Amino acid sequence: MLNGLSMAVVRKNLPGLLLVIALAVVARASTLILPKIISEVTVGVALGLVVANLARPSARVKPGIKFAMGTPLRLGIVLLGARLSFGDVVATGLGSLLVVLACMAFALGLVLLLGRLLGLPPRLAMLIAVGTAVCGNSAIAATAPVIEAEERDVSFAVATITLFGTLAVLLYPLIGHALSFSDSFFGHWAGVAVNDTSQVTATGFAYSQAAGEIATIVKLTRNTLMGPLVVLIGILYMRSGMARATDKVAAASRWRWARLVPMFVVGFIVMAALNSLHVFPAVLSSAFSEASKALILVALVGVGLNTDVTQLRAVGWRPLQAGFLAAALLSLFALGLGALVLGTA
Repeated sequence: MLNGLSMAVVRKNLPGLLLVIALAVVARASTLILPKIISEVTVGVALGLVVANLARPSARVKPGIKFAMGTPLRLGIVLLGARLSFGDVVATGLGSLLVVLACMAFALGLVLLLGRLLGLPPRLAMLIAVGTAVCGNSAIAATAPVIEAEERDVSFAVATITLFGTLAVLLYPLIGHALSFSDSFFGHWAGVAVNDTSQVTATGFAYSQAAGEIATIVKLTRNTLMGPLVVLIGILYMRSGMARATDKVAAASRWRWARLVPMFVVGFIVMAALNSLHVFPAVLSSAFSEASKALILVALVGVGLNTDVTQLRAVGWRPLQAGFLAAALLSLFALGLGALVLGTA
């Protein structure tokens, strides 16, 4: 009976899942010919949006698309921990760590304030905030299920973060060379002020090899802090009274640990801790990293496929305004604080 149930689940989800995987493969392959500043996630979400809104997939594939946005996403986030090490935090030094923490706090507070001033939906504002503060699309993907965000919120947050991260890849090296920043200073600036990991590495290595290495370490320091931050956001979300519940009396009378600290976040922290202890051989850690990127790509393609652009129009230009102001002000804040704490030499 259990086997029959499993086969029924497979038959239900397989058509949609195959569509998502096919688009993910196209997205990854396209990055071989596209400029390096365009990430596979950007292409994947864009492909999903195009197919969803022009081809209008049938009801037969919708269950598989929904599935792709769930289990693969959580597993990908767990495996993401295997590319992080708490030792990276120590390696950057105390001054660098203080700059990272200050910039993360600044970005979170700034975007949430801008979201309130511009009238953004709270969940969308939170997703843009964590995407700006922590690690772009991965942070958005990790936070969305914790705060029960809608698919359109995830799509708009990914689009906003990707847009301004891509602009940073183009503009930061030009600014750095014009102002004669040292490799160390530029690497720290890119590491704390650019959003997605792929964008950070592209920005850093576009400046120099040394800047790229420093930017990557600083960015991994931010990534390492994603797990504790998502747990904190979950706690605050539960206390805020925004949590959706079918039984309001039960929701008011008890806290569910599984929602307060989602198991995929626990798994992410455990994997990062194990990697910090060098439990995984290099080849296994690399395999986990590649699997994580593939699974998150599949999940975000699913988000694109599940997004109706007509719903995005209702949100308007306000998220882009918030994203632009946040990116500009975070960049200036990171420059000033970095120069004060680390020096520009």
